[in-house]
Amino acid sequence: MPDVGGIAGDRLRSLIERIEKLEEDKKEISTDIREVFAEAKSAGFDVKIMRAILKLRKMDAADRDEQEVLLDTYRKALDL
Repeated sequence: MPDVGGIAGDRLRSLIERIEKLEEDKKEISTDIREVFAEAKSAGFDVKIMRAILKLRKMDAADRDEQEVLLDTYRKALDL
């Protein structure tokens, strides 16, 4: 495919096709994740708490500590 308006058509097509493939992969992975959460729920685990744990595990230790301090401060402020 020749250049059109300064755009390399073959390169553009290749990039678009790679993105499409990754989007398909992402959809499949999302389905797999939903299935694992469904399995966890059927085994009696609290999926909402599991999601919170996953979020915490993505954070670095300093951010987790800061969040815990703020949460504790807000709880005290609200008498919880």
